[in-house]
Amino acid sequence: MIIPLRCVGIDVSKQYLDVFDEAVGASERIANAPQAITQLVARWRCAALVVFEATGVYDLELRQALRQAGIRFARINPARARDFARASGQLAKTDPIDARMLAAFARAMKPATDQAATPARDALARLAKRRDQLVHMRAQEKNRRSEADDRAMAERITRLIEVLDHEITAIEAEISVLIKAEPALADDAQLMRSLPGVGPVACMQLITQMPELGYVGPKEVAALAGLAPINVDSGVYRGKRKISGGRKRVRDALYMAALNAVRRAGTFKVFYERLRKAGKPAKLALIAFAS
Repeated sequence: MIIPLRCVGIDVSKQYLDVFDEAVGASERIANAPQAITQLVARWRCAALVVFEATGVYDLELRQALRQAGIRFARINPARARDFARASGQLAKTDPIDARMLAAFARAMKPATDQAATPARDALARLAKRRDQLVHMRAQEKNRRSEADDRAMAERITRLIEVLDHEITAIEAEISVLIKAEPALADDAQLMRSLPGVGPVACMQLITQMPELGYVGPKEVAALAGLAPINVDSGVYRGKRKISGGRKRVRDALYMAALNAVRRAGTFKVFYERLRKAGKPAKLALIAFAS
């Protein structure tokens, strides 16, 4: 006997979860709290597919409960969900309506489910995110220091930059220790670092932001990173291909890795120069190399 797929849509907010379960046929609201989520998840079996929009830390408890129960789920881009609602003729937007539309999205699109996470990978992702925040803060302070017209103020900013430098170095050391302590992560890192241009930052971002590596093909990876050119054709019109969407942090890391790689002598530099001689713009050639 084939057990029918049970599709569930959940609209996530800071305080509440609005849930639409196809098997029940009605929406309900529960608190976005561990106990309420545990009771909710206990109703479903492994045949369920739960879909909700990616909302950062607000869906963390939900993700953990679903993983522990062995229930498949997919976190989707909010823009993708909204486009589906418009295509379905649903222009109104409320939390219960969004939950119903997410359940319909699950039924119609059957999105790819999230890869199983590990505590080490989750910890690495948190450290990588914090490092990015600190690097951004440091860049802002350096800009402010360059514009400071008072020496005392410039010295204050310099002291803060030194604190940020120290914290970034400490986080990078912790990331290195964490990767080395996990055999699977260490093997992935060693393989990535063997490629010219891939440094510790690019390696870290690929490990944390691309858990699909090794499970999907190169075209799928390029699309996930937002490096795949998208056709814009209609009738006899052939538009200019452009990259769009994807995971910006991964795309940035791969772009910098490509930039570093083509500066060195070797096969990669030859490939880049061949594209340039063929009349391709520099950025286009780098994106082609990064993908």
